Amino acid sequence: MNKLRGSHYRFSLVNMFLAFVLLFIGGFIGLIQGLNRAGVLKILNGLNYYELLTLHGILLIIGFTTLFVNGYLYAATDYVLGGLQKISRTLSWVGLVSFLIGALMVVFEVINHRATVMYTFYAPMAASPIFYIGLVFVVLCIWLSAIGIFISCYKWKQSHKGEHLPLFAFFATGVYTLITLGSIGVTVEVLMMIPWSMGIVDRINVLLTRTLFWSFGHTLVNVWYLVAVSAWYLVLPKVIGGKVYSDALTRITVILIVVLNVPGGFHHQIVDPGFSPGLKFMHLIMSVAIGFPSLMTAFAMFAVLEQVGRQNGGKGLLGWLWKLPWGDVRFLTIMLAMVGFIFGGAGGIAQTNNQLNQVVHNSLWVVGHFHVTVGVSVVLTFFGLVYWLIPYLSGRVLTQKIHNLGIWQTGFWTIGMIFMSLSMTFVGLIGAPRRTQFTTYHEHAHALAWNPYLLFVGAGGILLFIGIVLMCYIAFYLMFKAPKGHTPFMVAETNEAEITTPAWTEKWSLWLVVAFLLISMGYVYPIVDIIQNAPPGSPPIKTW
Repeated sequence: MNKLRGSHYRFSLVNMFLAFVLLFIGGFIGLIQGLNRAGVLKILNGLNYYELLTLHGILLIIGFTTLFVNGYLYAATDYVLGGLQKISRTLSWVGLVSFLIGALMVVFEVINHRATVMYTFYAPMAASPIFYIGLVFVVLCIWLSAIGIFISCYKWKQSHKGEHLPLFAFFATGVYTLITLGSIGVTVEVLMMIPWSMGIVDRINVLLTRTLFWSFGHTLVNVWYLVAVSAWYLVLPKVIGGKVYSDALTRITVILIVVLNVPGGFHHQIVDPGFSPGLKFMHLIMSVAIGFPSLMTAFAMFAVLEQVGRQNGGKGLLGWLWKLPWGDVRFLTIMLAMVGFIFGGAGGIAQTNNQLNQVVHNSLWVVGHFHVTVGVSVVLTFFGLVYWLIPYLSGRVLTQKIHNLGIWQTGFWTIGMIFMSLSMTFVGLIGAPRRTQFTTYHEHAHALAWNPYLLFVGAGGILLFIGIVLMCYIAFYLMFKAPKGHTPFMVAETNEAEITTPAWTEKWSLWLVVAFLLISMGYVYPIVDIIQNAPPGSPPIKTW
């Protein structure tokens, strides 16, 4: 390991270390929320329920995922390109410092009772200006990280004329392109809210801030999904002894996820006034279109799994399924994540339907859907990467003891998420609202009917926190205590018999134009309409 590559291993390890610190803190806060929502724990002193909810969302949804993704994709891109440019390494460290500054500012304001705006920080609820300034530093981290990857990939292409960018680097390019496109809207929103929260501007257009936020909020979920998909396409086949199903199909999937995603954010606003039915229908089509690359992924993954299973002796219609390495935690976690996405994806499609959305909007059903999509499909994939990625970075090896503990951790996490997400889903369908601490609404019979389901929310929270404790122990053990040794980087080879990948898949300038056209088609008219026909606006509503 030369000095430059070794220094970047440290960058990825630092990101992983900080990510699991935030996972532990955010998970503990989630446990308190779950027990409170179940009616078995009252929050008496210190932070109130809504401040805890704000911290839980920001630490996990923004903090944990940003750090993990940067650590993972920088390590992967470094490996497949044979090293990163010096400027890329510099930008990555500057970005991490920017993230830490921003995160500390945001957390400081929340724990000092100056921000109860939750993860969805659009108007009219207002935090202190420092909270929004901290978010600017977090976005700056994302942009610096993206620029670092773009520079290294561009330089590699210049020195490898006629060659396709390695698939891991292609995924990284897609991920950072998507998060950059998605973060433009939220950056404009935050810059609008800083003078508003300072009193320089009296009122703000609430619908505009919601629209700008959801251009980011929805896209962020699909950024995590694309990161998880990179592991499904490139890591899972290596773990089970297979190959990448198709280089061309993989690249087309990345392109489709990038260009189709940002306009899909409108399905979070189906019940919002101010948008015509025709506009909502157009965005419904855009939202459903996102399902197409998911179907391509399902086809490719089942093809790889069946091929390997039959090579291992599987017979009959489903006999190949039992020949897969279910006892390998690196496979088990990712396989469960993919199965979970079947249900998470179906729930997302349901929410694009106007009539169904009327039933579940602002209910705990939405929170249950979110936990399946992120907590199972994305986070379980991240956990599966830990068992080889952290040893690879730290120069250590996975022991049998830690491997077996990982099986138990996966069980706790999966069962806990089933308890929590299913109970949230059912109780949401019978009217339980999200974003409220436990209440019986003066012993109202309808609210009392929620209690049995809410107890399962609390039980799921306990199991999930046990899973978090085990996962943090595993991650830190693999960083600092596991035996020294060599762990290979896990990336599958492409099938040699596969047809040549079309050169147009590498034309990112073309795909950026397509992405901007679709974003413009989805957002230019409604945003202009929102501004031209704006109501008087809202002053800052503060609960502190």
